Amino acid sequence: MKNNLDRENLKEVILDFPRQFAAGAEAAGKIRIAGNFRSITVSGMGGSALPADVLDTLIDNSSYKKKIPVLINRNYSLNWEARAKSLNFFASYSGNTEETISDFSEALAKKIPCVCFASGGKLAELSLKNKIPLVVIPSGIQPRYALGYFIGAMFQVLENSHILKGELSSLLAIEKTLMAKVARYEIQGKKIATKIKNNTPIIYATDRLGALAKIWKIKINENAKTPAFWNVIPEMNHNEMVGFTLPQAKFIAIFLIDPQDHPQNIKRMKITAELLRKHGVKTEIIALERTSFMERFFSAVILGDWISYYLALSYGQDPTPVVMVENLKRKLA
Repeated sequence: MKNNLDRENLKEVILDFPRQFAAGAEAAGKIRIAGNFRSITVSGMGGSALPADVLDTLIDNSSYKKKIPVLINRNYSLNWEARAKSLNFFASYSGNTEETISDFSEALAKKIPCVCFASGGKLAELSLKNKIPLVVIPSGIQPRYALGYFIGAMFQVLENSHILKGELSSLLAIEKTLMAKVARYEIQGKKIATKIKNNTPIIYATDRLGALAKIWKIKINENAKTPAFWNVIPEMNHNEMVGFTLPQAKFIAIFLIDPQDHPQNIKRMKITAELLRKHGVKTEIIALERTSFMERFFSAVILGDWISYYLALSYGQDPTPVVMVENLKRKLA
């Protein structure tokens, strides 16, 4: 049942998330870029940059032997790596992200091999005008909730271009499993949201799952309209944890433990949680499921969606709009 606060029905978007993979792959169709590429560079900002972090994580943790580095560009210009034997992806859900358009204009001027991903806007317009391959991402939702479309589309292009092999089929294979679990994650997410309420959450994971911690942080920021932060283990043990000697606010530290994390890092997270509790910091340890890496990664994404969704409702917030971001864009224009 739709909640009155959820005016744009974000709940339905979360429930349908696993179906985005196939839709994204279909949108990419037969787009293929020929070349001997040493890396993939993804230019994007905000929710449209999340696919870059996830793409990097999935490739790094795949069984595919010929792994290719993913470079992430969040700026107004391309770095030198993006101009040297890299296949460039330009991702802007709205198609009007000014940093990404600036990057794409540079790529056009330098005739760099590239593909654009957008639901419309100026990026799509420039892509069509200059005959650059364009993947039209389905519109009507917030950029942070188009992750599945982007990943499905990017995997399709990379497989068409013989840069990856087999990863797309693995992605499409988890749709039914995730659809069967999504309601269970809703129940779990709602319970965790009640523990977070009235506390500032800090999400911790190992470096290999830093993208997941970042996604949870972003969803809490944009859905619940409240501060949230993230960091990685073991780095935080060498500096950040000391700051909790004198915590200046009410925090809750959430530790995401993956079954394939280094045993010493798992031990670190459990001990760190114990030390923080001694200083009055609430903690929550969440163990990811023992499934394929791809399945448990996206399972955890969905769990984070439900946590941020119900946290938003508990604060009386509509989880979809990001008014402050839109106000900034208007002032910059």
